[in-house]
Amino acid sequence: MSAFQTIRYAKEEGVATLALCRPQVINAYNIQMRDEVWQALHAIRDDPEVVAVVVYGAGERGFCAGADLTEFGTAPSQAIARWVRFLRPVWEVWASIPKPFVCAIHGWCLGSGVEMALLCDLRVAGEDAVFGMPEVALGMIPAAGGTQTLPRHIGPSRTLEMLLTNRRLSAHDALAWGLVHRVVPRGRHLAAGMALARSLAILPPNAVALVKDALRVGTDLPLAEALAWETRMALHTLKGSPPVCGPGWQTGGPHGGAGGKASAR
Repeated sequence: MSAFQTIRYAKEEGVATLALCRPQVINAYNIQMRDEVWQALHAIRDDPEVVAVVVYGAGERGFCAGADLTEFGTAPSQAIARWVRFLRPVWEVWASIPKPFVCAIHGWCLGSGVEMALLCDLRVAGEDAVFGMPEVALGMIPAAGGTQTLPRHIGPSRTLEMLLTNRRLSAHDALAWGLVHRVVPRGRHLAAGMALARSLAILPPNAVALVKDALRVGTDLPLAEALAWETRMALHTLKGSPPVCGPGWQTGGPHGGAGGKASAR
């Protein structure tokens, strides 16, 4: 893990930290970062010593300024810069991990930065955080799940406002909209994120994994099927069964277990 150049990965007492580390460009997401985040996520998923994760951005300017659209030089190549992100399904791996993720956000959090934050389960923001989704203004649409994850947190109406008007949200706006869970004084975001992750690390990991799966799958099901899925998850906790999500999934469906509906019946 020490060979990483665009991220820093460490673990201590059950809590792993994953830092985006390109502070000279506000931690803009490029190909190398994609590959290194991919490796770190697999380490997190497969390491039984890791029970909670904190994601944050290095440097003073912000968490992440989005995709590095200058990496390929000219404007026509921006599409290529975004396309390479599809070559490894980083977001699918991230969403499949049953361990709890906390995102500690400061400064600029734009585009892919917002989308990475939304892949985490809980989000803590410093008072200096600013959120935005500039893709449409650049002639694109979000490509890391933003059109799907944002409305699940802030609703479709507010999502459209962010996407179509390029509105920037302050930390307190983001709290009021449900984009983040807590706002802390400037400079305290990482300490608050670590404290929250440590509180999650002492919870029974099987119950945490199952409640994440119950929400992830049930949200996309009709209520009756969602209740049946919740019952199934509850029975797993009573039996002490291992999580049915993450690397133990038996099919390739986006919701694990049975790709959602089939296994809830």
